[in-house]
Amino acid sequence: MSESIAGEAAAGAVGGRFRELYGADPQGVWAAPGRVNLIGEHTDYNDGFVMPFALPHTAVAAVSRRDDGVLRLHSADVAAPVVEVAVDSLAPGTDKNWTAYPAGVVWALREAGHAVTGADIHLASTVPAGAGLSSSAALEVVVALALDELYALGLRGWQLARLCQRAENVYVGAPVGIMDQTASACCESGHALFLDTRDLSQRQIPFDLAAEGMRLLVVDTRVKHSHSEGEYGKRRAGCEKGAALLGVDALRDIPYAGLDAALERLGEEEEEEVRRLVRHVVTEDERVDRVVALLESGDTRAIGPVLTAGHASLRDDFRVSCPELDLAVDTAVAAGALGARMTGGGFGGSAIVLAEATDVDALTKAVENAFATAGFKTPRVFEAVPSAGARRVR
Repeated sequence: MSESIAGEAAAGAVGGRFRELYGADPQGVWAAPGRVNLIGEHTDYNDGFVMPFALPHTAVAAVSRRDDGVLRLHSADVAAPVVEVAVDSLAPGTDKNWTAYPAGVVWALREAGHAVTGADIHLASTVPAGAGLSSSAALEVVVALALDELYALGLRGWQLARLCQRAENVYVGAPVGIMDQTASACCESGHALFLDTRDLSQRQIPFDLAAEGMRLLVVDTRVKHSHSEGEYGKRRAGCEKGAALLGVDALRDIPYAGLDAALERLGEEEEEEVRRLVRHVVTEDERVDRVVALLESGDTRAIGPVLTAGHASLRDDFRVSCPELDLAVDTAVAAGALGARMTGGGFGGSAIVLAEATDVDALTKAVENAFATAGFKTPRVFEAVPSAGARRVR
């Protein structure tokens, strides 16, 4: 099924359920995608470089505006009735459920001075939750886009992304960077998004693997993660400590050529953990630069070893991998993949595998067999196709 046909079918289903729930047709239906990060992990909150692309998997929202201060929320993916809250009562830390993501967007818009007076919202998502594919960002962005249009706010994609990041940082309490929301809001079909997270400048890089006889597979390990838990925050704090010790605003300011000198300044033992974090961020920014250069020169297959090197850095220096992710990467590379690495925040989630199209079936079987032998859950393996960012679908 084509992306456009699938999108129309999802819009019809979500719109129909909205009518059942709220007694009237929605004023519109919008979609926002999850994302795969090709390269550039844990660099976004260090003012660095990232390179995500949007998935065909989306969060879809049917929405109507309300002018009575009431926000009503419902999800097809949660076995619960409609949740109703007053927009004036929205406050950070008061909601620990899935509703915190859309409600947080309403809060962030109002905090920014936009007179959002309520909404009826019904959501459904095909983005796998907890798989490191930004299911939460898709929920946030689709709601933000709908409210931007319904309230005629005139916000651009990067502005919506900033508001959604604030919603997740402050309202939900997860210290995420800006990449996920920007990818969901701004990616284009057939491209990867080269994003400078300091100034939010963007460049769409053509990324059509099928035309070159390649595929990018996602291996969802089915190991769930949660960004609001402590390990992610510890690493962010460690990066901030490293920047402070080195006298820079962010680790992005440490040049790759100056990495060894920077590590020497941190000492060998007393700041061993900070040294590792610094080394990962600085080398990962350099890997993003290399991937951009290779793609723009047409040498796409050569990005494979760069992806694999990125996984080693995430595993050994940043220490956010897990046995399932390592097994997926090691097995794929040993079975002939061009390259592989974990993607997303880590501690579970997904790996990506760059492969020749002719090797997809064999690689998939090899990974599945390795997981079975190890006694792990059967992974979900699917192709990632660079797709469109957030848009109105009905």
